[in-house]
Amino acid sequence: MKKMTLEDIIAFRDRLEIPIPDEKLDKYTPPYYHPGKDSPEYQYLMDRRRELGGSVPRRRKVSRPLPQPPASTFEVTARGSGHQEVATTMAFVRLLKDLVKDESLGSRIVPIIPDEARTFGMDSLFPTMKIYSPHGQKYISVDRELMLSYKESTSGVILHEGINEAGSTASFTAVGTSYSTHDEPMIPIYIFYSMFGFQRTGDAFWAATDQMARGFVMGATAGRTTLNGEGLQHEDGHSHLLASTNPAVVSYDPAYAFELGHIVRDGLRRMYGENSENVFYYLTVYNEPYVQPAEPANLDVKGLLKGIYLYSESRGRKKRQANILASGITMNAALKARNS
Repeated sequence: MKKMTLEDIIAFRDRLEIPIPDEKLDKYTPPYYHPGKDSPEYQYLMDRRRELGGSVPRRRKVSRPLPQPPASTFEVTARGSGHQEVATTMAFVRLLKDLVKDESLGSRIVPIIPDEARTFGMDSLFPTMKIYSPHGQKYISVDRELMLSYKESTSGVILHEGINEAGSTASFTAVGTSYSTHDEPMIPIYIFYSMFGFQRTGDAFWAATDQMARGFVMGATAGRTTLNGEGLQHEDGHSHLLASTNPAVVSYDPAYAFELGHIVRDGLRRMYGENSENVFYYLTVYNEPYVQPAEPANLDVKGLLKGIYLYSESRGRKKRQANILASGITMNAALKARNS
């Protein structure tokens, strides 16, 4: 229906209780109505407008710095896993639990999860952080007998959005730009199957770049073989190539938990410390468990953050050097003999 009839306009007026008499109604040019500046309706609208910061959102270029967590917060990743096999995804979740406990920073962390949180072991956050719902929990969860059952709350923090990467990326952008739009720096942690990130919502990440979003994007269950059972569509071996085209993305593919700890710590400093930058971090983590080594002594942290560093020297290094030297001597002797 392109236009409302006069009968429709009358019904609309009656439904909204707008005090306009019949004789002033016309199906072509119905009058505007203003309730008056002293009316409760007008005052309500103006109050909401003031709380939103005015008629037009105001952006801020500079974010006020947040206190940085102490080194002890990252101990969980630095000490290794002993004899236990741990995937880097689980190592990150353990670090996240400690970051959330930080008094100066924890209340600003917003986990964002499409699909299923249990895939990443993030159900351990349900009891404390809870899943946000504007109406609270309106159902009895099927996992209610579990210790880590679904818990929704009006004061929840986790954004659990179902199979909706587009909506989740929009949430990441909204949280990641709150330092500008609301003068409240927040830290989005958006975690998803890595194959469904830059491949599925690459344009949305470019939009996040345009809006100068900050935060962590976690491509979990990464790799070519990590989710073989679910088919080729889950196997990511190229998301870093796509991420490399985005100038705001700082991307890493850490092998060990202690590397993950240093990268996250550096990200918090660069995005939320003094002289913060308009970047966001993309980290790929895996669900393949293996023993996580402890952080080596005298670790080259600068090299790690640049993307290459010496983890340890080869045991056969000196012997190999001796062989190379001997080979060089032999070659020199052969050349001399040939020349003579």
